[in-house]
Amino acid sequence: MALRGKYGNENVLAVGHKRPALNELTQSGPYCSLDVRDSSALNQTVDTNNIDTIFHLASLLSAVAEEKPQQAWDVNMNGLINVLEVCRLHHCALFFPSSIAAFGPETPSMDTPQDTIQRPTTIYGISKVSGELLCDYYHHRFGVDARGLRYPGLISSKTPPGGGTTDYAVDIFYAAIKSQHYDCFLRPDTQLDMMYMPDAIDAAINLMTADSQRLKHRNAFNVTAMSFTPQQLAAEIQKHIPEFTIAYCVDPLRQAIADSWPRHMNDSAARAEWGWQAKFDLPAMVKDMLENVQSAS
Repeated sequence: MALRGKYGNENVLAVGHKRPALNELTQSGPYCSLDVRDSSALNQTVDTNNIDTIFHLASLLSAVAEEKPQQAWDVNMNGLINVLEVCRLHHCALFFPSSIAAFGPETPSMDTPQDTIQRPTTIYGISKVSGELLCDYYHHRFGVDARGLRYPGLISSKTPPGGGTTDYAVDIFYAAIKSQHYDCFLRPDTQLDMMYMPDAIDAAINLMTADSQRLKHRNAFNVTAMSFTPQQLAAEIQKHIPEFTIAYCVDPLRQAIADSWPRHMNDSAARAEWGWQAKFDLPAMVKDMLENVQSAS
């Protein structure tokens, strides 16, 4: 919807697969259903609609990917290489979202550098590192204008949780409004980088419209907006809903994944190379999330 607002409804083709599309998406402009693993259908869609830029967001997320590693590799890697091939053939620009999952337990966890050791211990993280390398390869080898971000946990009032390790930071708002209580699957002191969805969307669009001459990295820029623990998030929610309570029922799988990720990334390269700047901090995000979730309830 942000792209349609910027470029016009008819100039942005929305594409989905398993998740039902929102009415505002299907009614405001062109929409089609497509499996990113189907290279023939992907090629035909791009050719028929004269696509010049692809925002490639299809993937299996961290916790779900650990349960289905073969499917995660199929969707995350075969899907990406299909998209890269289409971009090569049709001279499309590409946005590819990487993640804090691309790092691992050997990566410095505080002020994580833009360029550092990347040895992830999850199939999701491995697919993200591989994706970063593939995008760089297609740029250097074939001239594909591939650009990307390493997103932190993303918090959205419109999109339901999709099996990620940071999904607690979305679930907690629905629970706070519905029952004034939340059982968190991470420890209270688990600090992770986070970002509110409006900032995540702005970051993607701003990167894709940035002057390519300024981009030394082009791909996999660290970006962040805030860093907090479940305990700190709950305390901020309690400022608006004093009766809200939280308990901790730790999920060993997702806790282990979270423990292998950075607590705070250094995003100075993104700030210097294309002017990245987040608009939402923790208090502003919590206030806006509660208002949006309440109005949708």
